[in-house]
Amino acid sequence: MILVSWNVNGLRAVLKKGFLDFLNESQPDVLCLQETKCHPGDVAHVDWPAGYTTHFSAAAKKGYSGTGIITRSEPISIKEGIGIEEYDQEGRTQTVEFADFFLVNVYVPNAQHELRRLPYRERWDEDFCKYLKKLERKKPVVFCGDLNVAHREIDLARPKANVGNPGFTPEERAGFDRFVAKGFVDTFREFEKGPGHYSWWTYRAGARQRNIGWRIDYFLTSKKFLPRVQRAWISPEVMGSDHCPVGLEIE
Repeated sequence: MILVSWNVNGLRAVLKKGFLDFLNESQPDVLCLQETKCHPGDVAHVDWPAGYTTHFSAAAKKGYSGTGIITRSEPISIKEGIGIEEYDQEGRTQTVEFADFFLVNVYVPNAQHELRRLPYRERWDEDFCKYLKKLERKKPVVFCGDLNVAHREIDLARPKANVGNPGFTPEERAGFDRFVAKGFVDTFREFEKGPGHYSWWTYRAGARQRNIGWRIDYFLTSKKFLPRVQRAWISPEVMGSDHCPVGLEIE
C-alpha cells in the first residue's frame, strides 16, 4: 500500500502545474493533501483519475488552510477534525479509518511571523497528541502531513541561523519530542540517517535549486506498526509547490 502526503500550497494552483499527471503517474493508494486553500465546490469540475474518490475539509475562512484525501483504497470512514472547534474550523485534520489502522492527515498551524501564534501552536501540539493516543487505543496510527517544524538540526540546511525562528523554536521541537516520547516513529529516519533531505524550500534566492531547505513534512507511525513499513522517501523532483511529496510504503 502506497501512501503519499503533499502540501500543495493551493490545490487550484497546483492543478495548473501538472498535479493530475503526478497522480496518474505515481498511482498512490492514498494521497493526503495539506494547504488546499479551497472548498469542495471549487474543484468539483476536476476530472479525477478513474478509481479515486476525493474528500475535502475546508476552513471556515476562504482561501486558507484546508486538507484533502484522494483515495482508491476504500476506507471504513473519514472524519474531519479532532473534536475541538478552535482547531476544527481551520480544516486541518482528516482521520481515515481502515480495517487495521488509522491514517490521520494533518496540516499543523504555523507559529507565524514574530511567533505571534506560538501559544496557539503549543496548545495544538498537546491536544493533537492526545487525540492520536486516543485513536491508538483502538488500533495503530499513521499520521502524515506538514508538521511545520524541523525536528533536529539535520532536518534543515542552516540550523544555526534559524534557531528561534518559526518552525525551529524550542517549543515546536518539544512538541515533536512529545510524539516520539509517546511512541510515534519518524519513518524517514528509519531509512535515511544522513543530511541534505528536505521537503520545503523558500521561493526566495534560488533556495530549491541550491537545496537550502527544511524537512517539515513527515510520516510518523505507532511503534508497533513499524514492522509493516517497507520504505519511506521524499520526492524533491516533483514540482508545483514550495513543498514536495513524501511517501510511505506499508505491507
